[in-house]
Amino acid sequence: MLHLSASTPAHWGPWAVEVIDEILLDHAHLEKKAASTALNLIFRYPDRAALLAPLSALAREELEHFERVLAALQARGLSFKVQRPGVYAGRLMEVVRKVEPARLLDTLLCAALIEARSCERMQHLAEALPAGSLQALYADLLASEARHHRLYLDLAETVAPREVVRARLAELAAHEAAILADAPVESRLHGRASTPL
Repeated sequence: MLHLSASTPAHWGPWAVEVIDEILLDHAHLEKKAASTALNLIFRYPDRAALLAPLSALAREELEHFERVLAALQARGLSFKVQRPGVYAGRLMEVVRKVEPARLLDTLLCAALIEARSCERMQHLAEALPAGSLQALYADLLASEARHHRLYLDLAETVAPREVVRARLAELAAHEAAILADAPVESRLHGRASTPL
């Protein structure tokens, strides 16, 4: 279960296939950022023993995914390049509370939601892409994203009781859904698709 408040519209997958080169570049940046997030949490919370080994393993896996998406770009004759940040993650993180341990809890839950949305979008891509290496890549990666979502939820439950985690997760999921509903149309894994003709 991905704990998302709203589902991605069905037309997102076919639309994303039409802009797959831009989606791939964005995806590479997202995998790099996911590794950075895990490492930043290790550095910020060295006294939270329950976080350290799982987040270290997660960072390594995210970097492996980064390398796989880089290879997919290269196979299409595309280069990894600088990209302006999308609006999704920044807006999601705006509601992270400033005082600990609420700050850590919210950060873990926002990361869980990002992984959940990535999993859902990769499912759409795996279903919409023609058979081949890209389709296989997304079919393979979506299971990892679901596992990462679960990991962040489990880590959140080391910070606060399960009922507190679930209540806050529901609030943040509603916020995440509102961000996507109001997002600009952009060729991003977490972007809003243009309206079908």
